[in-house]
Amino acid sequence: MTSPRPTPAYRLTPGKGPPVLFLPGYASDMEGAKALALEAWAKSAGRTFVRFDYAGCGQSEGAFDEQTLTGWRDDALAMLDLFGDPAILVGSSMGGWIGLMIARDHPAKVAALVGIAAAADFTDWGFSMEEKMALLQNGRIERASPYSAQPTVFTSRFWQSGEASRMTAAAIAIDCPVRLIQGLRDRDVPAERTMHLIGTITSDDVQAILIKDGDHRLSRDGDIALLIRTIEGL
Repeated sequence: MTSPRPTPAYRLTPGKGPPVLFLPGYASDMEGAKALALEAWAKSAGRTFVRFDYAGCGQSEGAFDEQTLTGWRDDALAMLDLFGDPAILVGSSMGGWIGLMIARDHPAKVAALVGIAAAADFTDWGFSMEEKMALLQNGRIERASPYSAQPTVFTSRFWQSGEASRMTAAAIAIDCPVRLIQGLRDRDVPAERTMHLIGTITSDDVQAILIKDGDHRLSRDGDIALLIRTIEGL
């Protein structure tokens, strides 16, 4: 029998709705620039907001190497249970993938979705064939990270969970408003992936916001101001 997942560490800013939930990227946590900036905005605007850490990340319990994409999705669903109303999901990179899964499978919980370099299906297109073979043979790989002195670890457990959750080969049945913010200088998530997403999401209320000099993180002051305006527009 599988033991229940521990409650993720989180920070709740109480206010009025619709509530906003920030979904971090892979191996990220709730102390990132975008999460903290959105919390500051929520406090000043009187909006309900939650930032949190997936299991095995940041302040949450659990071993990072034991986590899966669907487990982290379940952590996000647990955070949505804090709200009485449908929430605006703001997902960064992998968090965008998780947001897409939740919006498709739990539409009553989602008022709108904002993806920031949404990395849907990145276990497929984001790994070379050599890396995929190494994951299967060795159970893990490490990559040098441009954002940290420590390498980024990927496990076969996570990779296989992602491969079983791929969603962009067919129509994605999402009917809520969707905004996809994408930097054209993003070296991790190609802009072509965002363009493909637009075509697969069934909602007619889908917009892509392209930033010509934007990178993957989109954490500059101007990027964050655009993100806040996008959320306020929903």
